Amino acid sequence: MAHNPQMKWIVIFAFVLIIGSLASAMVFLVRDRGQTRNVARALTFRIGFSIALFALILLANWMGWIESTGIPVQRQ
Repeated sequence: MAHNPQMKWIVIFAFVLIIGSLASAMVFLVRDRGQTRNVARALTFRIGFSIALFALILLANWMGWIESTGIPVQRQ
């Protein structure tokens, strides 16, 4: 799949950051009942991490670090 095996670990780390930020937003929502700005800040970080991961995947594809294989088409 990837020419660069480190890309797999970078993507996994980014997903952990995204899920962790989402979980912290949930904790802030339950604990603070949405009275503080912590929920919005955590969700903003989640959006930032998601956009950064998307940009990294696009860059890695453009640089040739990963290959896009697509979905195999079966001819009938």
